[in-house]
Order: sequence, then structure tokens, then C-alpha cells
Amino acid sequence: MKIVVIGGTGLIGSQLVSRLDSLGHEVIAASPTSGVNAVTGEGLAAALADADVVVDVANSPSFEDAAVLAFFEAGSRNLLAAEAVAGVRHHVALSVVGTERLQGSGYFRAKLAQERLIEVSPIPYTIVRATQFFEFMGGIANTSTREDVVWLSPAAMQPMASADVAEALADAVLAAPVNGMIEIAGPERAPLAEFVGTWLGQTDDPRAVAVDPAAPYFGVEIDDASLTPGPAARIMPTRFDEWLARHLPTQVAA
Repeated sequence: MKIVVIGGTGLIGSQLVSRLDSLGHEVIAASPTSGVNAVTGEGLAAALADADVVVDVANSPSFEDAAVLAFFEAGSRNLLAAEAVAGVRHHVALSVVGTERLQGSGYFRAKLAQERLIEVSPIPYTIVRATQFFEFMGGIANTSTREDVVWLSPAAMQPMASADVAEALADAVLAAPVNGMIEIAGPERAPLAEFVGTWLGQTDDPRAVAVDPAAPYFGVEIDDASLTPGPAARIMPTRFDEWLARHLPTQVAA
């Protein structure tokens, strides 16, 4: 099977490419650095020739409202049009659990716009909505810091390892299109402040944590339903403490 991964050199894409390649599939890691740009359309026709499945895990380099909307709308339109010409049989896209509940954020408005374009396209599709990644706990802390204090919501979240995201995406790629959404999440549900506070402690970060229900998450006030999946979600196996033990020493050393 020929599979094209748009964003194939990023955090999720590189792991997905490796996993699919190990299973014996012909996999193309497509990105602007390889001459394939979904936003401009550059290189799409050649990359998608004879492709069976296209997976879109690309993310916007800018989270500014207009820029991120332009990225996901232009990229999705160009990609879906090129897939129709190439005869692609399955479009798989990575999205975010809670997208429709986080519409106060320009990023999540853009992700919802992307989902809507996929849904009305004639290409059979599967949208995989994932919860936040363990790898981004430090980024959440940084965006939530004011004067060396990390202001965090007590709202629940259920984050997961990026490797588990790649595994679930690979399974979706190799299955029939569902023409709908699949939710995936980590095995543990706890307050956002607890997950990020644990990460800070494990990295010997001296910043204090302040818990405030009004503290924004990337600009949006959240509650227990905002970042958590529904009851039908696929629960992936990796626990946060296991991930910390495997990955944090390398990250700290770097």
C-alpha cells in the first residue's frame, strides 16, 4: 500500500512513517523540506500519484488567528482536490479532542474548519481526535507563566504519549474509512495543574504553580469537559510516569 504522510517529518509524522514502513508499506514523508507543500500545492500531484491513503498530520507554524485558519483551510482544500484527481481512497487527519468546545481559540476554530472541509469532501475519511500530548507539558507551562508563576486550571485532562498517537493513526490508516471521528486518549484523567506540576517537579523547574479556575488554556477558559474524551474513546496504554521515566532524562540533558 502506498501511503503519503503530510507533515511526515514532525513529532507525530516521523513516528507514523517509521511504524508504517516497518509494516512493509511504501511510505512517503511529505513536507515543505521534501518539496511537498499542501498550503501552496507545490509537489502534491507527484507525491500523491498512485497513493492509496493520505494522512494529514501537518500543523501550522503560526497560531495567529488569520494565519492558522489560512493554513488549515488552504492545506485541506489543496490536499483533498489533489487526492480526488489521484484517486486516493482514504483521507486520515489528526485533530484534537474538544475542538468544538474550544471555539474561543483561533487555533481550534481553524481545526474545526479543517474537519468540516474533510466531511464535505467526496474522499472517504477518518478523523482521529487526540488529547494533548505528554511532550507538550513544558509548552503549556511556558505559555501559562507570568512572573515565574505558572497559572493553571484545575480542569481535567487525559493526555497521551505521541507514540500512542502514531500507533492509533497507523491502525486507522490500515482500516476502512469510518467517514466519521475516532477519539483517542491516555489512560489517566487528572487536573491539568497536576500533570504540568508533575512535569515541573521532574525537571527540577523552580517555578511555582498557582491553580485558578479562570486560568486560560491557550487563551480559552476550560472546564472538566473541555479536554477529555467521550465514553467511546480508545484508551491508549502509556501512563505519564512511564513516559517520564523513558523520555525525561534525554530531554533534560538536551
